[in-house]
Amino acid sequence: MNKLVANADEAVQGIEDNMTLMLGGFGLCGIPENCIAALVRKGSKGLTCISNNAGVDDFGIGLMLQTRQVKKMISSYVGENAEFERQLLSGELEVDLVPQGTLAERIRAGGAGIPAFFTATGFGTEVAEGKETREFDGRMYIMEEALHADFAIVKAWKGDTHGNLVFKGTARNFNPMMARAGKITIAEVDELVQPGELDPNSIHVPGIYVQRIFQGVDYEKRIEQRTVRS
Repeated sequence: MNKLVANADEAVQGIEDNMTLMLGGFGLCGIPENCIAALVRKGSKGLTCISNNAGVDDFGIGLMLQTRQVKKMISSYVGENAEFERQLLSGELEVDLVPQGTLAERIRAGGAGIPAFFTATGFGTEVAEGKETREFDGRMYIMEEALHADFAIVKAWKGDTHGNLVFKGTARNFNPMMARAGKITIAEVDELVQPGELDPNSIHVPGIYVQRIFQGVDYEKRIEQRTVRS
């Protein structure tokens, strides 16, 4: 199977209106910048996006919110996006706010073939509304269902043409779990190498989970910085 595609525009072919996408990243770290830009150019609408956060106003998924391409966000941290807040309060955007650890486990479960699991996180709060609850050893738990996506879009440090991926530092974050939970996984990488060039002991995602891969370009690699008084 030839997994190599020329660029992001070719990689996102087949992503149509009303599909569900997983997009890797944590804050501004390890996000698939090239594919997000290609999705904005493609213009697919009504998307459900599963991502830890919703980017910022002019970067990441925030760009897709500006173009009104996102119908629903399933995410954990959304505090740095004014457009997200505006769309939520106006009723334009549906939001499923999920505790961060629960979000990670729901994605991992999706890739592992586990349909649901029980967690104590969120019991007694709005998170538990409408969900099955059960007692184990005197403590109450809520049932959370696994997450899946039509496409999982991830960003890696290195990858080979067979789709094997290596992540660097904290840019690893949600990416490996999402790569396993999508029907089709797209990987964009800083460095694309030939099979055999990656140390087998260093591979974080085996190529069997990846269907499309390309070498990205022009990464901004933004860093969130704390602002203090001078």
